[in-house]
Amino acid sequence: LDPSVELLHNNPCLMEFITSVLALPEPSPSILSFTLRLAGILAAFENRFQHLQQEQLLVRLFGRDGPLNSALWKDASVRSGWVNGVHSMMHHQPALHLLCHGGGLDVIFSLQGDPSLFVASAANQLLVDMLTLSVETEMTKPAGTKDCDWPACARMIIKHIEDSLRSSSASHVEQSLKLLTSLFGSCRAAWTEVLWLGVAKQIESFLMEEPVQAQHMLANLLLKMAWSPVFCDSEGSFWMLVTSALEHLTPVQVGHLAVGLLKLYKCPQDVKIQALTVLLQPMDCILRAASQPLEYAGLLDESISDPITVEGLLSSKSSCASLLCQTLAHLEELLSQSRFQVDLPCASLLRSLMTILQFCNGFLSPASPLGSTISRILINCFRVQSSALDVLAALSDRKGCDTLIESLFDVLLAYLESPNTSPTVLKKTFQATSKWLVRLQELSCSNSQRQQTEKILEDVFLVLQKRLCSPCWEVRDSSLEFLTDLIKCLRDQDEFRQSLLSSEVPRLTENLLEDPESYVRASAVTAVGHLAFITYFAPESPVVGNQYNKENTVAKLQEILSTDPEGFPRRAVISVFTEWLSQGCTGQLEDTGQFVSRVIQTVEHDLDWEVRLGGLELIQDFCHQTFCQLGLPECPDDPVSSAVTSSIHENESLRIFCRAKLFSFLFRSLCDCDKTLGQRACHILLNLSNNFYPLGTPKDLDKTADLPAGHSIAWLERTLRQGSLAQNFPTDGVDFEDPASMMLALGTIDLIQLYDELNKSSDHVEKSPQSLLQDILATVGTMEENEADCY
Repeated sequence: LDPSVELLHNNPCLMEFITSVLALPEPSPSILSFTLRLAGILAAFENRFQHLQQEQLLVRLFGRDGPLNSALWKDASVRSGWVNGVHSMMHHQPALHLLCHGGGLDVIFSLQGDPSLFVASAANQLLVDMLTLSVETEMTKPAGTKDCDWPACARMIIKHIEDSLRSSSASHVEQSLKLLTSLFGSCRAAWTEVLWLGVAKQIESFLMEEPVQAQHMLANLLLKMAWSPVFCDSEGSFWMLVTSALEHLTPVQVGHLAVGLLKLYKCPQDVKIQALTVLLQPMDCILRAASQPLEYAGLLDESISDPITVEGLLSSKSSCASLLCQTLAHLEELLSQSRFQVDLPCASLLRSLMTILQFCNGFLSPASPLGSTISRILINCFRVQSSALDVLAALSDRKGCDTLIESLFDVLLAYLESPNTSPTVLKKTFQATSKWLVRLQELSCSNSQRQQTEKILEDVFLVLQKRLCSPCWEVRDSSLEFLTDLIKCLRDQDEFRQSLLSSEVPRLTENLLEDPESYVRASAVTAVGHLAFITYFAPESPVVGNQYNKENTVAKLQEILSTDPEGFPRRAVISVFTEWLSQGCTGQLEDTGQFVSRVIQTVEHDLDWEVRLGGLELIQDFCHQTFCQLGLPECPDDPVSSAVTSSIHENESLRIFCRAKLFSFLFRSLCDCDKTLGQRACHILLNLSNNFYPLGTPKDLDKTADLPAGHSIAWLERTLRQGSLAQNFPTDGVDFEDPASMMLALGTIDLIQLYDELNKSSDHVEKSPQSLLQDILATVGTMEENEADCY
């Protein structure tokens, strides 16, 4: 018996279910929809298809006598089930013939315009797959341009596409453009070029119309074609059509196509130049509108389309912001992705961005009428401000903007100081300022530049002091994030450290550890943690006197870790402690052990799983540092020399770990109800086991078998086998601070098997045909309570 048909014989309930649904005079739409999908899945194999055909089930479901001509067809879920059922079975010629010869194609053509977008989209994709299946399984010779070269089903679909494109109905035109876009995006076979030759003239004529029809769809179609090797390697006509689109469509309609072409390696250079011109034209217009006559060089030598079109869009309230936001998003995409380098006029682009930002906050009074109109439209436009600041931040990595830095910081500081700057825009301003301050430090070589840097830093910290005291918690939060970013990037720079420590910022930051808002407390913890690299941990700290007390700060953070009612600040504390440890800032080994021990004893009882996970990360770093400081490799390559240099039972590192009380937390985490913690803890224990018992070293556990701990370890292992179902964790029976007991545990417990169990998903139990049938039956049995589509 064929394995695919065997499913039906072994599960007769499937056929019975379909037959019983068809016997109902008025089945529920959701049940019928499910039945159509199920039948389609079963018919995906040709032998099962034939078996269902013999029983006349497929004709009754998908043919003219099925739901098509019943009142149930009005329900979108039934139409969706029909389309998805047909799509599932469309893997072989018999299914294709059932649809083509039974009138099913006309139904699919009509469903392209279905009021349900889900049904319309599914019908469109179904036609693409049917066309591809027909050509690839029924074509007897290479595709030509004559009708007879196409198989019957393909010919019907192609004729439908051509007729729709010539139709006077805009919706029919759009449906065919969508279909072609999907086809050229998914199928890269040579026959697609033959299909294109039949419709190219019609599509070219759309670009010549006034106004152009279906502009966005034409742009999407050409972009999909450009990325297909069938067309991008062609010469002449296709790229001429792309050029025509760049000329005739407005920047709003063609921006997506332009940025897509700039990412395409094989795009001809002259087309790339045109695409870049399309993107830069609105920015050029902004620059020209800001001053008459033009004081600076614009972005473009010449434009490829009429500048009046762009000026019209920018002087209209309905289109100005959307055009600028779209243009700025595309420019940020080009600047942020290093895998394609586009040669942009960075200085002029920066000047244009500064102009937009000044228009938005009313700090620029343009002389030209167009500039006045644009500035009135853009005043306090948050969307444009945010987009412009994103591009500004991305531009900080590019060369050629250095002469404008002073003017740029004037604009940024104006935004940081202004009470009209919204919290969202302020956050973006902080991000851009941070990036440009890093750029400024890179340029601070000469004395004049150093003085300029010091002045800018002084101004920035004055503004930051005010913002840290803002009544708006979002502003306090983003101010602390900004400070943390600056410290991460600039803490090694003398000017930065001196400016920071001579301001009130550190004191205000510590005050915010007691902020009423938990997000702010968390950001303050992170900022204080990074401030410590300057105030306590720097080799030559510029701090004078006893203004900053390390012990007080550590005590404050430990108090937050143990008492803060919200999870965010506690997570931030454990992250800070882990960062300190990884940077080697927690003192000598003995001090570090005591520090880790205190933190772990607090963390292991925390109700927030992310805090407990942070504790495991702290342990992992501590183990790594301990091995490094004792001069031991974490995973010894030579087990013999390792055994010589360190006695297995008297290993100094093991004693340190026991004194730090790590093992209780590690073994308890194996039974944590959150699987991520169990996986991380098991990974750490496996690494420790491999370190103490290097590959090839005999574990020599006979000597430890008579230890009193032996019985307790066996109990521990049985508990670990139960995982998160364990009722009682053996805290009394096992001495987690005894090196010999822990050595025995690491040597006898099968951690590899535990690790495999923890990494095994529930699919091996639940994802089976039997489980699926049980779910179906359970859902069908309670339809009144649960109308969900059980598929």
